Amino acid sequence: MKVTRREIVCAMAALVAPVEIGVSAVPRLRLAICNETFAPLNFAEACRVAKQAGFAGLEVAPFTLGDDPAAIARAGRAELRDAMKFSGLDYVGLHSLLTAPNGLHVTAPDEAVRRKSWDYVRRLVDLSADLGSPSVMVFGSGKQRSAVAGLAIADAVKRFTDGLAEVAPAAEARRVTILIEPLSPQFSNVINTLDEAVALVGQINSPAISAMFDTHNTVAEKAPHGELIKKHRQYIRHVHLNEMDGRHPGTGNYDFTSVLRALREISYRGWVSVEIFDFTPGGERIARESARFIRQLEAKLK
Repeated sequence: MKVTRREIVCAMAALVAPVEIGVSAVPRLRLAICNETFAPLNFAEACRVAKQAGFAGLEVAPFTLGDDPAAIARAGRAELRDAMKFSGLDYVGLHSLLTAPNGLHVTAPDEAVRRKSWDYVRRLVDLSADLGSPSVMVFGSGKQRSAVAGLAIADAVKRFTDGLAEVAPAAEARRVTILIEPLSPQFSNVINTLDEAVALVGQINSPAISAMFDTHNTVAEKAPHGELIKKHRQYIRHVHLNEMDGRHPGTGNYDFTSVLRALREISYRGWVSVEIFDFTPGGERIARESARFIRQLEAKLK
């Protein structure tokens, strides 16, 4: 069986991935949290609170950095890097990629809009690489990738695939991995399951394009989530944890134990990041309770 270049690179990355080691012989999960959790704190304060709550990494939503985050100057990027480093956090990557600026859409019928949008993705690759390397870019952005009225879903999927393939060389050159995020049907009509995401990864066949797993976006999945993770272990390069209703882990009834057990069984070494959508309790409480809940579940695994 022929081994592709992508498979070789991914295998090497898994071998060298840093691991947060606990008191036991089993590596602990590498916990990260998304920076928008801590609004209205500034970036440096968000870093400090995240570290104090027990997180080792920070995932960044570009829209929190300004109206045109890819335009942040070199000095501004250095300030962001320094804030994470000073707090003892590792930079993980970007998510919510195309929320700002307005008007982006990567599958739009208008070619000019598509070109502008994919050019912006390339600029975000540079931003992510400048904030830390290696890093990931979680490509959710449901509104900006969905098939609009009058466009067949299959055509939107092709445009999404072609765009990712075009930007892949630039991402690989800068050690950024773009992750296709399956989204629940209420958020997008383009790529709703991990099977679909993995099929696209195989079609593009680049070490810079892979997939991820998000508990919040599993509405369309048919298989048990732990089994799904084990099935696609080769392609899951990042994990988001949240309740199905968007609250932070431990406030609902999602079966996180099965997910954590599956991650342990596949010897997952990537980041496990808390990404939530209900900020009512406040960032500090969300972070503290989430980290404690995840660590408690992890400690109970056999």
